[in-house]
Amino acid sequence: MKNIFKNENGQSLVEFALVIPLFLMIVVGVIDFGGLFYTNLQMEMVTQEATRLAGLGNDDTTIRSYAEEKFQGNSDNLTVAITPDEVNRNSGEYVTVKLSYPTEFLNILGDFAIPYALESSSTIRVE
Repeated sequence: MKNIFKNENGQSLVEFALVIPLFLMIVVGVIDFGGLFYTNLQMEMVTQEATRLAGLGNDDTTIRSYAEEKFQGNSDNLTVAITPDEVNRNSGEYVTVKLSYPTEFLNILGDFAIPYALESSSTIRVE
């Protein structure tokens, strides 16, 4: 009698169909994480330069416009917080510039994407 369970013609196709969604999610996750990492590094540079402008005595409007101009993302979602404000900022004191940018991780998941806020801050002494 012939064993009907020996036929394995479709086994590879079934295994591939089970593994490929997981593999694609990992690849998309790595690419998406790379984008978040790039945005975070870029925010660090913009924060440091904006803080340097604050330390040189520039006003808050100049600092905010510089940060929004140099940020390579949707600057409408970028939040720039400067403490203390220009009225209370005196020579010899410290000024802090904090940038915050809301984003999502794994956008490919649609409504199940993970909301995430990138934040960067820097402090310098006012000259």
